[in-house]
Amino acid sequence: MVHEWALAESIVLFLENNGFRKVKSLKIGLGILQSIDKEIFSFSLQELLREKGFSVEKLEVVDEGAELACHTCGFRWSLSPESMDEAIRESIHFVPESIHAFAKCPRCGSRDFTITQGRGIRIVEVLPG
Repeated sequence: MVHEWALAESIVLFLENNGFRKVKSLKIGLGILQSIDKEIFSFSLQELLREKGFSVEKLEVVDEGAELACHTCGFRWSLSPESMDEAIRESIHFVPESIHAFAKCPRCGSRDFTITQGRGIRIVEVLPG
């Protein structure tokens, strides 16, 4: 819960620093490689917004799938953490770069790839109210 609370605090800090006290719509993307508990994150964010006096009409928190791009052949592919065992998911959660030890390009077999989506947290949309 501490992890999700800290992530929620970073969103509130962004809104505060950019003058978004009243928001019509806020959409947050959670990278599935980070194993963030969506319910705990949403609760934390709503509590912090309320405590700080923010007004957010519509809050949407969505999972963002994992996408990778091979540096060797240029192939782009999706990866599902559910296809990995728990120990591997946990390793990737704490050190996302460790994915290179567990995954390889399905086209050429290279481990030289970039995670283009699916890690961390990002603000997808903020519509001022």
